[in-house]
Amino acid sequence: MALDKVVGSAAEAVADVGDGATLAVGGFGLCGVPSVLIAALLENGAKDLSVVSNNCGVDEWGLGILLFAKRIARMTSSYVGENKEFERQFLHGELEVELIPQGTLAERLRAGGAGIPAFYTPAGVGTQVADGGMPWRYTADGGVAVASPAKETREFDGRDYVLERGITTDFALVRASVGDRHGNLVFDKSTRNFNPLVATAGRITIAEVEHLVEPGEIDPQNVHTPGVFVQRVVALTEEQAADKRIERRTVTKEA
Repeated sequence: MALDKVVGSAAEAVADVGDGATLAVGGFGLCGVPSVLIAALLENGAKDLSVVSNNCGVDEWGLGILLFAKRIARMTSSYVGENKEFERQFLHGELEVELIPQGTLAERLRAGGAGIPAFYTPAGVGTQVADGGMPWRYTADGGVAVASPAKETREFDGRDYVLERGITTDFALVRASVGDRHGNLVFDKSTRNFNPLVATAGRITIAEVEHLVEPGEIDPQNVHTPGVFVQRVVALTEEQAADKRIERRTVTKEA
């Protein structure tokens, strides 16, 4: 593999993402979302995608644009409350959804990236997360077409735990504040969120970076995701790097 992992465009970076691919996508709310790669994937035309991400963007941005175009067949998430189209598709049987406790989702991605096939956690014990029966897909008339299966539980030291599988995907899309040509990435403040976990879970990880630097310019102790996990790097333009949305703007009134 060439050490210089920079590709010419986002379109080139996602050109081999085909129908039915599985993707892990970084971001939390609208923070740290690889929006340029997502837009390129929309133009790519791939459909029937299975996507793992904390949430599915909003109606007109982030993963929401793929959802609106009905390119996503299955979503694995922790939070879906800011997207009306997501709600509509789910309740009308057009979208399969696996809801996972947020900490469990993070650990499933970390485990997958670390080569750990499964782990036990107390989160979800005594609920439909462990017992099964949670609706994954509805029928058009509101019935349950697909429900979650029961999961293995086991007692350790007098406490019950549920077995959760690690997550790996065909591709992973992340957005970094700084990256070098070798794929080493740095995420600024809250943009770190799910991005480092997602970056390790993809068999092919594609990073869009706001500031591309040369190898050696990033202090090794400041690297959040080592380049060994990253296969492709897309350098954003100044305009693309500045396109950051605020989910809920809160300001104080002038005195």
